[in-house]
Amino acid sequence: MRYLSWEEFNDCVAMIGQSCLEKEFTGVYGFPRGGLCLAVALSHLLKTPLLKEPQAGCLVVDDIYETGTTLRTVRELPGIFVFVWVSKVVPGWWHAIEVTDSQEWVVFPWEKISFAGSDEQSYKRSRGVPDEA
Repeated sequence: MRYLSWEEFNDCVAMIGQSCLEKEFTGVYGFPRGGLCLAVALSHLLKTPLLKEPQAGCLVVDDIYETGTTLRTVRELPGIFVFVWVSKVVPGWWHAIEVTDSQEWVVFPWEKISFAGSDEQSYKRSRGVPDEA
Protein backbone atom coordinates (compact mmCIF):
# COMPACT_ATOMS: atom_id res chain seq x y z
CA MET A 1 0.00 0.00 0.00
CA ARG A 2 1.06 3.54 -0.66
CA TYR A 3 0.31 6.17 1.98
CA LEU A 4 -0.04 9.81 0.94
CA SER A 5 0.50 12.64 3.44
CA TRP A 6 -1.21 15.93 4.22
CA GLU A 7 1.89 17.70 2.91
CA GLU A 8 1.44 15.91 -0.41
CA PHE A 9 -2.25 16.90 -0.32
CA ASN A 10 -1.29 20.57 0.13
CA ASP A 11 1.17 20.30 -2.78
CA CYS A 12 -1.57 18.73 -4.94
CA VAL A 13 -4.03 21.52 -4.13
CA ALA A 14 -1.39 24.14 -4.94
CA MET A 15 -0.58 22.50 -8.29
CA ILE A 16 -4.24 22.23 -9.31
CA GLY A 17 -4.79 25.81 -8.18
CA GLN A 18 -1.83 27.00 -10.24
CA SER A 19 -3.24 25.22 -13.31
CA CYS A 20 -6.59 26.93 -12.81
CA LEU A 21 -5.52 30.54 -12.14
CA GLU A 22 -6.52 31.80 -15.58
CA LYS A 23 -9.83 29.93 -15.65
CA GLU A 24 -13.26 30.97 -14.44
CA PHE A 25 -15.52 28.31 -13.00
CA THR A 26 -19.14 28.20 -11.93
CA GLY A 27 -17.85 26.37 -8.85
CA VAL A 28 -15.93 23.33 -7.68
CA TYR A 29 -17.45 19.87 -7.39
CA GLY A 30 -15.72 16.95 -5.68
CA PHE A 31 -16.91 13.37 -5.85
CA PRO A 32 -17.65 11.88 -2.43
CA ARG A 33 -15.55 10.79 -0.57
CA GLY A 34 -12.05 11.64 -1.71
CA GLY A 35 -12.91 14.41 -4.10
CA LEU A 36 -14.67 16.38 -1.39
CA CYS A 37 -11.43 17.13 0.47
CA LEU A 38 -9.85 18.47 -2.70
CA ALA A 39 -12.98 20.42 -3.63
CA VAL A 40 -13.21 22.21 -0.28
CA ALA A 41 -9.54 23.20 -0.36
CA LEU A 42 -9.77 24.36 -3.99
CA SER A 43 -12.99 26.24 -3.37
CA HIS A 44 -11.18 28.29 -0.73
CA LEU A 45 -8.02 28.73 -2.79
CA LEU A 46 -9.83 29.75 -5.98
CA LYS A 47 -12.53 31.73 -4.14
CA THR A 48 -15.29 29.93 -5.99
CA PRO A 49 -18.39 28.16 -4.63
CA LEU A 50 -18.36 24.55 -3.50
CA LEU A 51 -21.05 22.76 -5.51
CA LYS A 52 -23.35 19.98 -4.32
CA GLU A 53 -23.73 18.65 -7.86
CA PRO A 54 -21.51 18.89 -10.94
CA GLN A 55 -22.62 21.47 -13.48
CA ALA A 56 -21.54 22.99 -16.77
CA GLY A 57 -18.45 25.15 -16.51
CA CYS A 58 -17.24 23.82 -13.18
CA LEU A 59 -14.01 22.35 -11.91
CA VAL A 60 -14.52 18.67 -11.08
CA VAL A 61 -12.03 16.90 -8.81
CA ASP A 62 -11.52 13.41 -7.45
CA ASP A 63 -8.81 11.66 -5.51
CA ILE A 64 -8.00 8.87 -7.95
CA TYR A 65 -8.72 7.58 -11.43
CA GLU A 66 -8.58 3.80 -11.62
CA THR A 67 -11.26 2.48 -13.96
CA GLY A 68 -12.94 5.70 -15.07
CA THR A 69 -16.34 4.67 -13.74
CA THR A 70 -16.73 7.76 -11.55
CA LEU A 71 -15.47 10.42 -13.94
CA ARG A 72 -17.44 8.98 -16.84
CA THR A 73 -20.61 10.31 -15.17
CA VAL A 74 -19.55 13.94 -15.84
CA ARG A 75 -17.72 13.59 -19.13
CA GLU A 76 -20.52 15.07 -21.24
CA LEU A 77 -21.00 18.21 -19.13
CA PRO A 78 -20.04 21.22 -21.27
CA GLY A 79 -17.11 23.37 -20.22
CA ILE A 80 -15.92 21.30 -17.28
CA PHE A 81 -12.27 20.99 -16.29
CA VAL A 82 -11.40 17.74 -14.51
CA PHE A 83 -8.47 16.97 -12.21
CA VAL A 84 -7.53 13.94 -10.14
CA TRP A 85 -4.71 13.68 -7.66
CA VAL A 86 -3.56 10.22 -8.81
CA SER A 87 -4.33 8.56 -12.13
CA LYS A 88 -3.50 4.91 -12.71
CA VAL A 89 -3.67 5.41 -16.47
CA VAL A 90 -2.33 8.13 -18.73
CA PRO A 91 -4.93 10.93 -18.68
CA GLY A 92 -7.13 11.35 -21.69
CA TRP A 93 -9.74 14.06 -21.31
CA TRP A 94 -8.94 14.71 -17.63
CA HIS A 95 -5.81 16.02 -15.90
CA ALA A 96 -3.75 14.39 -13.15
CA ILE A 97 -1.18 15.63 -10.69
CA GLU A 98 0.46 12.22 -10.57
CA VAL A 99 0.31 9.37 -13.08
CA THR A 100 1.35 5.89 -12.02
CA ASP A 101 1.04 2.44 -13.55
CA SER A 102 1.25 0.87 -10.11
CA GLN A 103 -1.68 -1.28 -9.05
CA GLU A 104 -0.72 -0.60 -5.44
CA TRP A 105 -3.66 0.50 -3.27
CA VAL A 106 -3.40 4.22 -2.42
CA VAL A 107 -4.34 5.45 1.05
CA PHE A 108 -5.15 9.15 1.20
CA PRO A 109 -4.46 11.23 4.34
CA TRP A 110 -8.14 11.54 5.28
CA GLU A 111 -8.60 7.76 5.27
CA LYS A 112 -8.26 5.56 8.32
CA ILE A 113 -5.20 3.39 7.79
CA SER A 114 -6.67 0.46 9.72
CA PHE A 115 -9.57 0.30 7.22
CA ALA A 116 -7.36 0.39 4.10
CA GLY A 117 -7.37 -3.39 3.55
CA SER A 118 -11.13 -3.73 3.84
CA ASP A 119 -11.64 -0.60 1.70
CA GLU A 120 -9.49 -2.15 -1.03
CA GLN A 121 -11.44 -5.42 -0.94
CA SER A 122 -14.81 -3.61 -1.01
CA TYR A 123 -13.68 -1.55 -3.98
CA LYS A 124 -12.48 -4.60 -5.88
CA ARG A 125 -15.75 -6.46 -5.23
CA SER A 126 -17.75 -3.44 -6.43
CA ARG A 127 -15.76 -3.45 -9.69
CA GLY A 128 -15.86 -7.22 -10.18
CA VAL A 129 -12.13 -7.72 -9.62
CA PRO A 130 -11.43 -11.32 -8.52
CA ASP A 131 -9.84 -11.93 -5.11
CA GLU A 132 -6.14 -12.66 -5.18
CA ALA A 133 -5.25 -16.16 -4.06
